[in-house]
Amino acid sequence: MKFTLSWLKDHLKTDTTVDRLVDAMTMAGLEVEEVHDPAAKLAPFTAARIVSAAKHPNADKLQVCQVETKDGMKEIVCGAPNARAGLVTAYAAIGTTIPGSGITLEARPVRGVVSNGMLCSGAELEVDSDADGILELDPKLAVGASVAEALGLSDPVIDFEVTPNRSDWLGVVGVARDLAAAGLGRFIAKPAPTLKGVFASPVTIAIDDETACPIFAARMIRGLKNGPSPAWLQQRLRAIGLRPRNILVDITNFFSYDRARPLHVYDADKLEGTVRARLGRAGESFKALDGKTYDVTPAMCVIADDARVLGIGGIMGGEYSGASDATTNALIESAYFDALRTFRTGRATGINSDARYRNERGIDPDSCVPELDRATQMILDLCGGEVSEPMRVGRGPAPPAPVRFDPDRVRALAGMSVKPARIVQILKALGFETAPEGGAKRLIVTPPSWRRDVEGAADLVEEIARIEGYDKVPAADPPRAEGYRAAAASVGESRLRVARRALASLGYLEAVTWSFCERRHADLFGGGAEALVLANPISADLDCMRPSALPNLIRAAQKNADRGHGDARLFEAGPAYFGDGDADQARTIAVVWRPAPKRHWRTAPAPDLFDVKRDCLALLETLAVPVASLQHADPDQPWQHPARAGGLRLGPKIIARFGEVHPTTLKALDAEGPVLVFEILVDALPAPRAKPTRAKPPLEMSDFMPLTRDFAFVVDEKVAAGDVVRAAIGAERPLITDVALFDVYRGPGVPEGKKSLAIEVTLEPRERTLADADIDLVSKKIVAAVIKATGAVQRA
Repeated sequence: MKFTLSWLKDHLKTDTTVDRLVDAMTMAGLEVEEVHDPAAKLAPFTAARIVSAAKHPNADKLQVCQVETKDGMKEIVCGAPNARAGLVTAYAAIGTTIPGSGITLEARPVRGVVSNGMLCSGAELEVDSDADGILELDPKLAVGASVAEALGLSDPVIDFEVTPNRSDWLGVVGVARDLAAAGLGRFIAKPAPTLKGVFASPVTIAIDDETACPIFAARMIRGLKNGPSPAWLQQRLRAIGLRPRNILVDITNFFSYDRARPLHVYDADKLEGTVRARLGRAGESFKALDGKTYDVTPAMCVIADDARVLGIGGIMGGEYSGASDATTNALIESAYFDALRTFRTGRATGINSDARYRNERGIDPDSCVPELDRATQMILDLCGGEVSEPMRVGRGPAPPAPVRFDPDRVRALAGMSVKPARIVQILKALGFETAPEGGAKRLIVTPPSWRRDVEGAADLVEEIARIEGYDKVPAADPPRAEGYRAAAASVGESRLRVARRALASLGYLEAVTWSFCERRHADLFGGGAEALVLANPISADLDCMRPSALPNLIRAAQKNADRGHGDARLFEAGPAYFGDGDADQARTIAVVWRPAPKRHWRTAPAPDLFDVKRDCLALLETLAVPVASLQHADPDQPWQHPARAGGLRLGPKIIARFGEVHPTTLKALDAEGPVLVFEILVDALPAPRAKPTRAKPPLEMSDFMPLTRDFAFVVDEKVAAGDVVRAAIGAERPLITDVALFDVYRGPGVPEGKKSLAIEVTLEPRERTLADADIDLVSKKIVAAVIKATGAVQRA
C-alpha cells in the first residue's frame, strides 16, 4: 500500500515531518517498508519544448528534433511516435543517467546525426511502465521547469505492509484515522454527499446468489463527457505507480486507494438488459481489461448482463463494456463480494488486481452506498451529466457484535496503566462506540463496520496498547513462584542444538525457511493433506504446512546457484508437519547439498550418496545413536531416487533417509540436479543411554600384532552389504575390531540375481598371539554368522 504525504494531509490535519510520520506508523502497527523520494531521482530532468521534428535522413522510424531546453536549443534524435512540434516533454542533458536503463548519456551519432541529449518516456523515468512514446507534459509548463514537480512526484511516497486483518488500512482514510488517534494530528471527517437522482435508471441490477455477492449498488450517469483527468488526479495516481487512463477509470482507481473501496464503471450503452451478480456457467468466458481471455466456472462470481459476462466480481472487469474516452453514459458499480470466494477465484485465474487485493480481505460492507455517492459526485464535478436514482439490492452481513470490556484488562494483558478516560478517547478516535455498562466502570464497546476483526476484549487491549504506544509497556520480568526453576531442555531440543553445531563443523550453513510451502510441493514429500492447508496464507505459494524442510532447502539452494553461488550446502533443524485428520508436528534435521565442484586439472570424483550417508552417520553418532546397530532400508519415498538413495532404521522404525532426489521431484521444484540430501527424524531416535556412574577404563592399545582375513560371500541381489558387515563384526566381539567391504562383483562365476561381496576382517588379540587354530575358529564363526543372517554362500 502506497500513499504520498500530501494525500495523507487531505484526511489528517498535521504539520508532521516524514521521519516523525514513519515513527508514528511503526508504533501504531503499520510496518513501513520504504520511503521513496522521487524528486531526488528526477532532479536532472527538466521540461523542454520541441520546436520542430523532421524525418531522419538515414532512418524511417527516427526524427531529428530541434528542442528548446534549459541549455538552449539542442538537436536531439528521437524515435518516439508522438514526438511533434509544440510538445512539452522531459529532457535529459548529456551526462545524465537514465533511471530505467542505467545508461549515462553521451553525445554520439545516431545513424549519422549526433544527438545532444534525450527526450524521455515515462518508462525510462520509471514513472509509467506501460506508456507509449515520450512524456506529454502540460503545454503551459515553462522550459526548464522540474519534471518531478510537473508530474506531482516531488512528494515523498510511503510504502507500508498491510496485515490481512486490516483491510481499512488499504485506504488513506484508514491510515489517517489511526494516526489521528495516535496523536499525530486531527482527522478530517468528510461526510458523503446527498445526491438526488433526476431519472430512473434504464439499466437495472439484480443479485442471483447472495452468498457470492451480498450487496450490489449502482447509479447511472448520462450525458457525461469523459476524457483525461485533471492534473492533480493524474499526479496522485502516478505517484503511487498507476497510469492515468481517463476520468472515469481514474476515479475508480483513486477510490480504491483513498477509501479502500473498489468500484467499477461500465459503458452503459454497451449493456443489454439487467446487470446481475451471479455464479458463472460452464463454457462461459470473457476478455478482461488486461487483454487476456478467462474461462468462467460455476464457483466464480461474475457480473453479467442478459447477453454476456462483463467481468469477474470483485477482481476485474471486461474489455467489452469498459469505459473509454467516447463513453457518454456510464453505470458505476459498488458491491460487497464474499471474501473467500474472491480469494479462490483470484488464485484460480491468476489475476492480481487492486480490486482483488481489497475484496479478498473483506472490505467495509457499509461503505457501498456512501462511497458510490461520493464517487458519483466527483464524476459529476469533472464530467458533468445527470445522475439516476440510486439502486441497491441484497442484504449485508450483520454488524459487528458489541464487546463487554473491563478497562482493567489493559493492565492485566499489556502491563500498561491507562486511565479509563484515555481508553474511551482512543476507542472513539478509532471509530468505536462506547457506552457504560450500567453504573459500573465496565464498557459496552461496539466496533465500527470496517473493524470486523475485533471480536473480544483482547482485541480491544491490542488497539489501546498500539495507539498508546508499545514503548510505554514497562520492561519487567514476569512474576515467578518461589523456588521456580526453568524447565530443562527436552532430549529432542538438546539434539537439535547439538546437530546445529555438528553440521556447521562439517561445512554446512544453517538456513531458516518458512514453515509453509506450496501445496503441490508438499504433495511431493508426502504432505498436502487438507488439514495442513492454510485458511489465510500470507502468499499463494505458501499455502500449506511443510511435511519436510527439504523442498524449501532445495529451492533455496537453486536460488543460490542461479545467483552464481554453486555447491550450496544447507541445513535446517526445525519442525515438519503431517496428519490427515488433525495436524501434528515432529522435529527433523534436513540437509541439502547441491554439488558443483570446481574445474581442476586433478579430476576428483563428484560427491554422491555415500558422501551424504557419511555425514548422516557422523551426525547420528554425535547424537548418541548406536550407529553399529543401524540397518539399511530401501528407498520408501517417491522423492528418493530409486537406485541412488536409501534409509537407516533401528528395527522396524526408519530414523533417517539419504541419497539423491528423484529427477521428477527436482523438475517439479524447478531445480537442477543432482541434489544430495539426508533427513533425520529426531523424534524417532532412541533416547540416549544414561551415563554410567563409574567411568569405564579406557581401552588400551594391544601389545599384539593385529591381523586381517578376507572373506567373500555370494548373496541375493537384494541383500544389503551392511547386513553382511554387521553380521561379521558381531561374530566374535571384542576380538573383531573392524570389518570393511572392499569389493562388489557381478559377472561370470556368479549366478544371475546374485552378487559377490568381499570383506576384510581385522582381528586384534588382547591376551596372546593367535594360533592358527584360534584364527580358524574365529573364521568359522564369521562364516556361520553371515550365512545365518543373510543366507549367503561362502565363495571359494
